[in-house]
Amino acid sequence: MADKFVVKGEKREGLGKNDSRRLRVDGKIPVVVYGGGTESVAVSAELKDLAAILRSDAGVNSVFSLDVAGDVNDVIFQDRQIHPVTGRLIHADLRRFAKGEKIEMTVPIHLEGEPEALKEEGAVLNQAMREIKVLCEPAKTPESINVDISSLTMEHAIHVSDLKVGEGIEINDAPDTVVASISIVKEADLEPQIEEGAEPEVAGEAKAEEPTEGGGE
Repeated sequence: MADKFVVKGEKREGLGKNDSRRLRVDGKIPVVVYGGGTESVAVSAELKDLAAILRSDAGVNSVFSLDVAGDVNDVIFQDRQIHPVTGRLIHADLRRFAKGEKIEMTVPIHLEGEPEALKEEGAVLNQAMREIKVLCEPAKTPESINVDISSLTMEHAIHVSDLKVGEGIEINDAPDTVVASISIVKEADLEPQIEEGAEPEVAGEAKAEEPTEGGGE
């Protein structure tokens, strides 16, 4: 699991538009933290820290720690406001998690290994699922689920029920869903089909007009 981001926050006293502008001039943005079984709190945080989280692989789905005067909580982006011209983050709402609370997260699936079956002529690996939904505590969210496909064969696909996850992690997708399989793809016949007795049409050659009854003037 990758190291979790930790963002420092400071409680805000002023909540008006002028206070928000002053924060942005100083490289910070206003943030409101909700949930976790406690009252919401208004804080400020460094823009560069939150922007780094949004640029990470998990992006807006990242679970990170917010440290406000030593009070550390796991949080996730609940909502955010982006400036329409500059494209910069100017406000964020964060959801705070209570201790032991589980959340549904989307985790990427990575295939590892080289199946012998792929050496057969025309064999193609099909990855039907590239991400999966899991339910777990934020701190236990895996960076990815790695699947060893070394023993994958033509006859037996890998299903969701075959995936291995850590303790305290539940998979929310249907167990019989196919994750990966190998199939044989035959080379398609690319030659154009011409009906028996028909003359092939030459590109650019105009068709002769049939004479009309009575002729023209």
